[in-house]
Parts: sequence; C-alpha cells; structure tokens
Amino acid sequence: MEELVRFLFIAIAILYILRAIVRWALPMLFQSMVNKAQQQNQQTNYKSQEKPTGRVKVDYVPENQKGKFPDSEGEFVDYEEIK
Repeated sequence: MEELVRFLFIAIAILYILRAIVRWALPMLFQSMVNKAQQQNQQTNYKSQEKPTGRVKVDYVPENQKGKFPDSEGEFVDYEEIK
C-alpha cells in the first residue's frame, strides 16, 4: 500500500511539473513560428513590389480557333427527346 501511495505522489508531481513546463514553453514556440511566418510574408511582399516601371510585357495570345473540330467532321444537329 505504501508503494502505491508513493507511486501516485510521484506521478502527480511529475504531471504538475510537465504541465508547468508546457504552459511556459508552448507560447514561446508558437510565437517564434508566427514571427518567422511574418518575416517570410514581408519578404515576399517586398519582392513583389519591386517591379520595374516603364516596361511593357506582352504575352503571346493565339488567335481564336473557329471550333474544336475540323470542318470535315460535319455539322451539329439539335435533337429532340421523344418520350
């Protein structure tokens, strides 16, 4: 019986110590992760703002095709469903 009480006392003491450590360590860990994410976000925003002015970039846009199928395929005819 004495061993059981001793074990429970030690287990409860360890749990309280771990709880205190987690309450202290987790906020610091999350704060450092948030700071890193904010720094990366600021760097990407800064890079995207550095666009040269006075230059025009034109992408090639192909002419519209008349249709997906060649003319040799025939015409499309609407149909009516018969019940």
